Amino acid sequence: MTSKNRIAAWLMVLCALAVLTGCATGPRIATEADPEADFSKYRTFAFYSPLAIEREGYTSAASERMKAAARTQMESRGYVFASENPDLWVNINAFTERRTDVSTMPTMDYAWYYSYRANRYFAMPYWRDDTHVYRYTEGTLNVDLVDVAKNRLVWGGVAVGRVSSRQDAAQRDASIDSTMAEIFTRYPYRAGMVPAPQ
Repeated sequence: MTSKNRIAAWLMVLCALAVLTGCATGPRIATEADPEADFSKYRTFAFYSPLAIEREGYTSAASERMKAAARTQMESRGYVFASENPDLWVNINAFTERRTDVSTMPTMDYAWYYSYRANRYFAMPYWRDDTHVYRYTEGTLNVDLVDVAKNRLVWGGVAVGRVSSRQDAAQRDASIDSTMAEIFTRYPYRAGMVPAPQ
């Protein structure tokens, strides 16, 4: 193998590691669909009122962005927004929670003692625990699709991940958009269609 090939191989490995590392930092996504629901009959949607994120009776910039991101995802799958007589209600909830991770790693250190018999110092190893405490904010974003006729939850998606408190409005909006898109990547249905079994 020539040096150019070797360098190219190492660059490919490093790029693959960078991609995998980038994937590992995203939110954890979980979804669940009602096995009895007939997704082929759903063509229209509207937002549930009041939304879970607006239960205090008012909207915010973040709640408006979540609604816009959910609407974009639904419309990209062929659903039509209809405020009157929709087939599905979309409900959104989000909250944050302070978390603490504690990790302990055993480490070895040395203590010195003087031996009068040998007339010199000796290093004696001893074990101790090295403890680290990490505090962070964890955010959860839920998207529920509810069959209006049956008033029954037919699909739900949840994203859980670390939230940075040092984001400006543009970064927050980008995070909301990407998280909503990641949730809906697990939604295999399109308006009036059911995907073929795999």
